[in-house]
Amino acid sequence: MSNTVEFHSTDTNTPYKGKSRCFGEYRCPQCSRRWMSSNSWAGYGQECQSCKINVFPHKQTPLQKPKELDVGDNKKPHPQHLCQKCKALGYYCRQTL
Repeated sequence: MSNTVEFHSTDTNTPYKGKSRCFGEYRCPQCSRRWMSSNSWAGYGQECQSCKINVFPHKQTPLQKPKELDVGDNKKPHPQHLCQKCKALGYYCRQTL
């Protein structure tokens, strides 16, 4: 059984309903630009860098601990100006207060 959640409905913003962040896959409906983010959240989208419209993920999966050689780039900055959750919170979405 897969942990992947597919999203095909237009009446729900995101497929994931949990409270923790997850991995999301995005596809802009205007320009077809695709991207992935490990800062994906239930009920929030991310802004397309090209079209400047909010895009909700079409697929989300729970984050998994990386294997020994499969480590993400933690030095890569999170584009807070494109993240709907950061905008709603008023601060970096992974920051805890």
